Formats: sequence, structure tokens, C-alpha cells
Amino acid sequence: MTDSAVTAHELRKSDGDTVIKFRPAPVVDETVRLLTKHYVFPEIAQQLADLLQRRLAEGAYDADGTEELADLVTADLQSVNDDKHLRLKHHADPVSPEQGAATMAAIRWDFDTSLGGAPRVELLDGGIAVVELTPMLFPLGWAAGPLSAALTLASQAQALIVDLRTNRGGDPDTVAFVCSYLLDERTHLNTMYWRRGERVEQSWSLPHVPGTPFGGDKPLYVLTSESTFSAAEELAYDLQQLGRAVVVGERTRSGAHPCKGWTVHPHLEVTVPTGRAINPGSGTYWEGTGVRPDIPCAAAEALSRAHALALARLSD
Repeated sequence: MTDSAVTAHELRKSDGDTVIKFRPAPVVDETVRLLTKHYVFPEIAQQLADLLQRRLAEGAYDADGTEELADLVTADLQSVNDDKHLRLKHHADPVSPEQGAATMAAIRWDFDTSLGGAPRVELLDGGIAVVELTPMLFPLGWAAGPLSAALTLASQAQALIVDLRTNRGGDPDTVAFVCSYLLDERTHLNTMYWRRGERVEQSWSLPHVPGTPFGGDKPLYVLTSESTFSAAEELAYDLQQLGRAVVVGERTRSGAHPCKGWTVHPHLEVTVPTGRAINPGSGTYWEGTGVRPDIPCAAAEALSRAHALALARLSD
């Protein structure tokens, strides 16, 4: 990012007052550069780059502020293939120019205020445990301890309900870590294809975990909502495709592309997906479709529905 990306220019109003307004062109130009360099789909990247440059020339981005510009550019970025990970994010407070710093600062605050992403472990009637994972699946280096504690505590339950209804995504390595507590043997979960096929990376459950696993035999239910997103969708999808869990709730938000973030203005961050995940069982993923629940119901009813299903299963 060049210094011009954060400069401002003066506009004269009819009454003579001077209004300081940022310049959208450097922000849009840097967004285009990052998009064409990093987006996992190069052909779509070029389509979007042409669109953004045309819209800039037409004056479509002459916004009143950075928040409005973020909304306008994000709408255009998502207009071709509705990739919800591809966006220009507005931050109310100034953020570091270091790559990814804006996102990581917000993530760290969420981690510190949510018991590491496992704020609820509860035992329901019938020996059925609920583990809520929210607001996201944090980087594994942070989250391994809290998640291990929560899942170990629930390991003695007769059945387990994993609540992802308010989980907005996170780290694929953390998905594999959680799956490792819910399976009996090392299992291929996902394959990540990075831009232009330059690198392929498989994700597997771990052969051993700290603490005590719940295992792969007892009943398992995963709760979802229309807000469940990204890595949380992967967790639900992986377990569903393996036949390990029953997904209960609403169809998820639909985002299967891991992304990176770059600061392009003190209040603006571009996030660009750099890879796509393919499930080895289905041969596809949940991008554009979301994870379809096995038991569709309103998100608010999902816990009671899963509890009833677990009780019935245990009584058989």
C-alpha cells in the first residue's frame, strides 16, 4: 500500500466551507491489485477488477466516508459469485498496516472475552452434554487448551450436542482438532486447493488428543443457523459427510474459502480468499449452498429438537 491510499483532498461547498474527504481511487486500486494477485479464482478476479475500475471511473465510489465505500465495494466484489469472504471491511478504530493485523486484533479480543471460544458446557437431562463453540474457532495455538478442557469435560456424556449456531468461522486446524475428539481413528477430513493449484494440502484428524475424547460411537448432534459460517460450516459439513453427526437447525451462511486480510486504509481492510476446500467424501463443498441440515428447523428450536432426538436414540 502506498502513502497515497490514506491521503485526503478538499472539496469546496457552495457556502465556501471546506470539507475534507478521502480519495477512493488509491483504496480501489490497491483492492484491485490484491484481488488479481491473490484471489483463488483468477478468471473471476479479472472480471471483478474490470468491474471495480469501471465503477471507479463512473464515480460510483464517491462515498461520504470509509464505511460507505466499504459497503459499495463489497457489494460489487460479491456481485459475480457471491463469495462472502471477499470484501472490503470497515473498522471503526484505526488498524495496523501489518498484514492481517486488523483481523487478528479483533479475534484476540473475542478470544479473551469468550473463555477461549467454549463459553458453555452443560449437562442436560438424560446424560446429554451441550458444548457451545462461539463466537469462532480460534487459532489452534490459542484455543487448544480451552477446547480440550470443554470436550474432555463432555466426554463422559451419553450423547453430545455441539452448538455452532452463533459461530462465524475460524481456523481449519481447529476444525481438525475438534473432530479428533469425535472420531475413533485418524480420518481425512478435507483437501485445500490453493490458487492456481500451486499447492494442495490435506486436513486430517489427529491420532491423539490431550484430554479424553468423546469418541466415534456415541450419538452426536451439531446445531446450525443461517449465521453459522466458514470454518464452523466445515466442522458441521465434515462430520455430516462422514456420517458421524446429525445436523439440526437451519441451512448455514455459505462460505468455504479461507482468506487473508490486508489493510488498505487506516479504517479499511480487504479480505481475499486464497484457497478452496473440497470434501473427500462428497467431492464438493458448501460454498454457494451452505450446509443443509439433516433435521431442518428454526435455529431457536434446534437445541430442544436435538435433545429430544438424543433422548429417543438412547432409549432404543
